[in-house]
Amino acid sequence: LTPAESSGNTFTITNLGAFDIDYFTPIINPPEAAILGAGRIKEKVTFYQEMITDRPFLPLSLSFDHCINDGVPAAAFLQTVIKYLETPEQLVLDD
Repeated sequence: LTPAESSGNTFTITNLGAFDIDYFTPIINPPEAAILGAGRIKEKVTFYQEMITDRPFLPLSLSFDHCINDGVPAAAFLQTVIKYLETPEQLVLDD
């Protein structure tokens, strides 16, 4: 994207996972309200549904402007993102 095409946004998603970055802190570009950063997906051993198994984990970092959002709605938004990433069949698209 050119600088003109990526300016004036209210929300951005950025991904450094392709560069083997697990976690990072994305910086908000004004006038954005928030930016969501995604790291690389890694398999981790975890306890899931009463079994020990390898599961993919995607680290997410949400930076947001506290003048616009409070921590509680921002956390709820991140929980919703996680819910839809874990169960994409719940997404319903209208025709």
